[in-house]
Amino acid sequence: MSTTDTDVLVIGAGPTGLLLAGDLATAGIDVTLVERRPQGLGNMTRAFGVHARTLEQLDARGLADELLATGTTLTTARLFGRLDLDMTRLPTRFNHLLVTPQYEVERLLERRAVAAGVTFRYGTELRGLRQDADGATAELTDADGTPLTLRARYLVGTDGVRSSVRTALGLPFPGRSVIRSIVLADVRLAEEPADSFSVSGSGDTFAFLAPFGDGWYRVMGWTRTRQVADSEPVDLDEVREIARLALGTDYGMHDARWISRFHSDERQAPAYRVGRAFLAGDAAHVHSPAGGQGMNTGLQDAANLSWKLTAVLRGEAPDPEALLDSYQSERHPVGAMVLRSSGTIVRLAMAHTPLTRAARSLAARLLNAVPRASARAMSMISGLGISYAPAPGTGRPSGRRAPDVPLREGRLYELLRRGEFVLIAPEGADPALPATAPVTPKHLVRATWPDPSKEAVVLVRPDGYVHWARQ
Repeated sequence: MSTTDTDVLVIGAGPTGLLLAGDLATAGIDVTLVERRPQGLGNMTRAFGVHARTLEQLDARGLADELLATGTTLTTARLFGRLDLDMTRLPTRFNHLLVTPQYEVERLLERRAVAAGVTFRYGTELRGLRQDADGATAELTDADGTPLTLRARYLVGTDGVRSSVRTALGLPFPGRSVIRSIVLADVRLAEEPADSFSVSGSGDTFAFLAPFGDGWYRVMGWTRTRQVADSEPVDLDEVREIARLALGTDYGMHDARWISRFHSDERQAPAYRVGRAFLAGDAAHVHSPAGGQGMNTGLQDAANLSWKLTAVLRGEAPDPEALLDSYQSERHPVGAMVLRSSGTIVRLAMAHTPLTRAARSLAARLLNAVPRASARAMSMISGLGISYAPAPGTGRPSGRRAPDVPLREGRLYELLRRGEFVLIAPEGADPALPATAPVTPKHLVRATWPDPSKEAVVLVRPDGYVHWARQ
């Protein structure tokens, strides 16, 4: 057995693990990232949509504009042939949905993590985990089958729905399978759809279609008449048939580069923290693909946890345990909300009784007729409407998303690229930090309002949420 020490050991090199590891390494934390896949093995996975709040998080890491160039942006979406969602009203510079494959997100995050100095161990699997008061010890099998022990001050499981970290912690994953035998394919089309993004269904069948922007389209479908195991073969003819039943046409689908069959669960771990170990992303919560919130929620888990681990490891947190516990108190309710919202969408899509179809029609009419209700729905799905309870000793707007305001030094989210807290104050002011702030002047970015009449002082967390404000 060999032993290696690191500050944080991350298990799982999907988008969540890559963003977390990159954040920590950028802040000067020693990070090792373990991945059971061999290096270079592609990840043709199901995620394809990047929502507005995630794009803001990527903007705060200097990656959003490059990612936008890899896909296509959708400003409107039509659901069930009657509900139109207008994303241009979202209060952000990213007032759209970006359609791009998950591997493009991973490519940028991996490049950033490598540049920041993350140590990668591919082809390595977790076999056991034990903890004590000072850290966590992971028993691993290396790429060549050699046993390996890694000792870390903290460990984070970002290793997906079959998380070995969650299993090693003895955490249950309660829930159930909500939908079986979903087919998924990336295809080319002979006919261009009139709507850039379509979701529709007939009661026994539903499908959606979205463009990547490079001539490829992502299609997902389901039919009540063919409920088979994930292992059953799926071909393009099956995908075409589902599309014809749900959308009225298959648009001449051809040249599929990837076809898959899967099922979708709704599950959530009861705890995201056990001692010095944490769960994030699909290791902590899984839900239906409706709304495209899975990868987005995991990336925002990582953004929430990374700065808290950084503050604790730097010795800047006045109450380290309370700060680490706040990861659970802030992100677990978000995971539960995503389970509810995605579950509602998929159940509406699967509506087949007269009563459930009437409920779907009523919901569509309500959202179309009441702009405030539609805006609220889009705000939550996009992630922009998510907020947290105020930090101890503070009140609102603490815990709310900080908009990307212009400052004399640049946009707020450009300043957040340094990975630190940002203190915004009037010119010439030198306000003292609140005693509860988990940051010291050494790791603080100072900024000034462009309007000299503005007197507010705002302390913004590295994940783009207000920590404290004084009007």
